[in-house]
Amino acid sequence: MQHKEGYVRTAIEQGIATIEFHHPASNSLPGAILNDLAKTINDIGIDERVKVIVLKSVGEKAFCAGASFDELVSIETKAQGLEFFSGFAKVINAMRKCHKFIIGRIHGKAVGGGVGIAAAVDYAIAVEEASVKLSELAIGIGPFVVGPAVERKMGLSSFSQLAIDATEWRSAEWAKKHGLYAEVHSSQSEMDDAIQSLAERLAQSSPQAMWELKKILWRDTETWETLLMERAAISGTLVLSDYTRNAIHKIKTKTIKK
Repeated sequence: MQHKEGYVRTAIEQGIATIEFHHPASNSLPGAILNDLAKTINDIGIDERVKVIVLKSVGEKAFCAGASFDELVSIETKAQGLEFFSGFAKVINAMRKCHKFIIGRIHGKAVGGGVGIAAAVDYAIAVEEASVKLSELAIGIGPFVVGPAVERKMGLSSFSQLAIDATEWRSAEWAKKHGLYAEVHSSQSEMDDAIQSLAERLAQSSPQAMWELKKILWRDTETWETLLMERAAISGTLVLSDYTRNAIHKIKTKTIKK
């Protein structure tokens, strides 16, 4: 699915589906791409040709910069805010309910919603440059929608460290130590070899056994359909504040000057 800026694409080969997303602004996520990503994961999740999914983004730098700042500043009502942040809820719930294991290819930095996506994959493989930051509090919001996914993967203590110290980058090794990443490699080629090897092994495994195991690994998340939408409403309200608008303006201005 191609948009004016960015896309979501899928390829299937020998039981391995690769879902690729891209946006020119550091793979940030506007609402249209979030909705397409959720739909794609839902569709691939029930495709009998597919045994395992690899989720990746494009480029040499950021894996995902989180929410699109341009779209955030264009939100004018609570309803629009809810609609935008529900996009992240839809993606995480699609990943949670997907019948296939999802391997995450984390080739660079992950910020905000990008950390949430890295947390919602079933097995994240990263490179040493893939540091993480939950920046939401710094702009007057909070990691409300992605929080359950991050907390589930890393525990409350590690999640709280990321959420409270919202301007501090944590290294990929820190993320691995605290459970966000399963593996960290020194180069993209080593990472890709590891991803291909795991994907090929899983493609030969029993689909039913993998789905039964995934249901166990995601136990006690059945309330997320409602919970994540409630969290989206919180973010959708806070994004209307002058604090948030001013904070985003300052960041965008700083980026332009660079």
